[in-house]
Amino acid sequence: MPPASPPPFRPPASPSPLSHDAVVSALRAAGCVFAEDEARLILSAAADPGELAALVDRRVSGLPLELVVGWAEFAGLRITVAPGVFVPRRRTEFLVRQALARVPDARVVVDLCCGSGAVGAALAAALDGAELHAADIDPAAVRCARGNVAPFGGRVHEGDLFEALPAGLRGRVGILAANVPYVPTGEVPLLPAEAREHEPLVALDGGPDGLDVLRRVAAGAPRWLAPGGCLLIETSERQAPQAMETFTASGLSARLLVSDELYAHVVVGQV
Repeated sequence: MPPASPPPFRPPASPSPLSHDAVVSALRAAGCVFAEDEARLILSAAADPGELAALVDRRVSGLPLELVVGWAEFAGLRITVAPGVFVPRRRTEFLVRQALARVPDARVVVDLCCGSGAVGAALAAALDGAELHAADIDPAAVRCARGNVAPFGGRVHEGDLFEALPAGLRGRVGILAANVPYVPTGEVPLLPAEAREHEPLVALDGGPDGLDVLRRVAAGAPRWLAPGGCLLIETSERQAPQAMETFTASGLSARLLVSDELYAHVVVGQV
């Protein structure tokens, strides 16, 4: 017999309809580990008691917090997110930092598999005046990313990896960031429900070994990178050795960068 669904949240009538403690209690009862932090964000997003009740109900039902409030914090930016779009992970900030450390004067930035456009927006925010292009195969992601990169003059293209990009970018890209899907197909059902049920499969499933999209990006990257430019792709600890071999086979140098704090693994390649 399936477990009973949590009862709908109803804010107390008094003394305050926006009681912080009441929201925290509801979130804790639903199993939210960071109930205090989440309550603060939900309270700030609610305009009135009715909206508060609706937001808490959505979170208690399992909707990711970022989709409840409509945004995610990433690299100091507030990135708008939407249903059906991959939510940026904090560990991916490591990729952004490493890109900026290696090509601090990049004039052209490409964010492949851009999702919400968080990586491209963060790079453009730090690179004053850089030309930003982002691309994704998912129309929902493209719509979301356009709003997030617009403040930086970025352009978002819909299509399959490099096929989506303007041909005039060939040989000009200083930073090519690709947060590709890298979950092996057989492990997708093991992902947390927040990802499995609310994010697009195309942003998660990387093929039988999780490296299908990485191989395609590595193979195409040399034709798009500028002299001194670099390709950066996030992967897992287990997949990193094979990812590095793939970079090398594509004519790229390969270096693995690791953040123990964020448990992030990024392979960097240059021509």
